[in-house]
Amino acid sequence: MSHGAEPVGGPIMTRPFKILLGLGILGVLIVAWRFAVGLGPSTGLSDGYPWGLWIAFDVVTGTALACGGYAVAIVLYILNKGMYHPLIRPAILTSALGYSVAAVAIMIDVGRPWHIWRIPLGGFPDVGSYNWNSALLEVALCVMAYVAVLWIELSPAFFEKWQHSPNSTLAKFSKVGYSFMEKALIWIVALGVLLPTMHQSSLGSLMLLSGPRLHPLWNTALVPLLFLISCITMGYAAVVFESSMSSAIFKRKPEVKMLQSLYGVAVITIWIYVGLRLAELVYQGRLPEMFTADIYAAMFWLEIVLFVIPAIMYYRGGKKLDLGAMFRGAMFMVFAGALYRFDTYLVAFQPGENWTYFPTVPEILVTVGVVAIEIMVYIVIVKRFPILSGRTAAVSTS
Repeated sequence: MSHGAEPVGGPIMTRPFKILLGLGILGVLIVAWRFAVGLGPSTGLSDGYPWGLWIAFDVVTGTALACGGYAVAIVLYILNKGMYHPLIRPAILTSALGYSVAAVAIMIDVGRPWHIWRIPLGGFPDVGSYNWNSALLEVALCVMAYVAVLWIELSPAFFEKWQHSPNSTLAKFSKVGYSFMEKALIWIVALGVLLPTMHQSSLGSLMLLSGPRLHPLWNTALVPLLFLISCITMGYAAVVFESSMSSAIFKRKPEVKMLQSLYGVAVITIWIYVGLRLAELVYQGRLPEMFTADIYAAMFWLEIVLFVIPAIMYYRGGKKLDLGAMFRGAMFMVFAGALYRFDTYLVAFQPGENWTYFPTVPEILVTVGVVAIEIMVYIVIVKRFPILSGRTAAVSTS
């Protein structure tokens, strides 16, 4: 199951790692202060804006960026494109870290995080009292389950390493675990494809509940489907971004042909998204809103342009972009999908004239700290466990 993956090796406590560690510690301290003083003094949230940066970025955007494992699993296992095997472990790792960050962000954001454990237990001790038609409940249950599924999917990488541990108990356990995962992985992957399909679309359904408070350019019946399609685009973009960065930073041989093929798949999802979004707005008679001289029309067209640019790059490059061009195109996809989600949850959300929101400095620093911790964990895992494929540049050129 490793497909040539090996630990990167090297020291952990490098200068960049120490900087990330400092940002992470600062974020943790502010989180402790947030729990001590509450959401009011530490955030810009209000009755009009019950969610802000932690939900719009860490959860709604972060989980979409963490759909690399989901997106690659679709082409690898469902469409049977085995050529993408070397990309699956890094994609699952970034997905597991991204969804774990989202789970942490939810616990920081909710008013009573000590009751979260009751959600998967059906509201214990009031079992059966849940509103099972709730889109938000579906998101909570699916995200919780998917975090567990992702780390289980990644477990073979840990078992491979621990099989050679001097600790005989750990080595034996790892051999049994690795053997079990080889047999059970297909069922775990199936669950891993189902869960994000459910909750990514439900993140769109959730905003439909706001009714007239959501601007007409975003308040359409296809919002759940558009959230799902755009998360697949962002997932592919995240894989291209991660692979490009890891090959440059860790001096690994990049999987250029695989990334070119994956970039082409992402372009297909872009055209599906753009076509559906424009067609639905035209069908529903939203042309006046599309060409009104206001911030909403400007943000709408900015989204469309950001989505289309990487597709144009793909065709102008003869469908064979180099690594740098693919990296730039992936960044456009990421910005486009992130902007669509920010617009839906914050910019296009209109609770009333007397309500405004802008993230406070503590909100921004907590987000920076959480992302810093996520990057640190990624560095530690790829340096100590077989995640990345492709040999180092020094070895491959010798």
